[in-house]
Amino acid sequence: MVIIRFEEPGDAESVRRVNELAFGREDEAGLVDALRLLDEPLISLVAVQGDQTVGHILFSPVTIESEGTSLGAMGLGPLAVLPEVQGQGIGTQLVAAGIKECQKAGHEIIVLVGHPGYYPRFGFQPCKPLGLEFSEDVPPEAFMVLELKAGALAGRRGVVKFLPEFDGV
Repeated sequence: MVIIRFEEPGDAESVRRVNELAFGREDEAGLVDALRLLDEPLISLVAVQGDQTVGHILFSPVTIESEGTSLGAMGLGPLAVLPEVQGQGIGTQLVAAGIKECQKAGHEIIVLVGHPGYYPRFGFQPCKPLGLEFSEDVPPEAFMVLELKAGALAGRRGVVKFLPEFDGV
């Protein structure tokens, strides 16, 4: 049985390990470590099976900037699941729990850069038709948004900017 819960201070090393193994490199693990050090509101959840951390998801603040205005939102990523338990629904549980926690915290919008075949099941849709652009060059179908409150993006356009710690990842 998998339990989804908030990350606790003692989870840092196991979260690092999950990210390193899931992505096959240290970049995402280093990103999570760097974001933890910021004075920013993060939503960080872990999936625990038995006594082992098998998955992790992080939501961090982003801004949608347009003509002198700025709108706050949350960015999903990274999402990591140990390779040996991928395909068992752990990532799905993490995303669903994370969306629910973002709603509880009063957030209205979540954006992400991710697999276009995976995230639409949660209601994510491409950003470009809704007037959002990304500050980095990514395939348009991989840049997606979810309105947690209907109409949160109505009449809004702009460029989405993640925290500087994401640069180069």
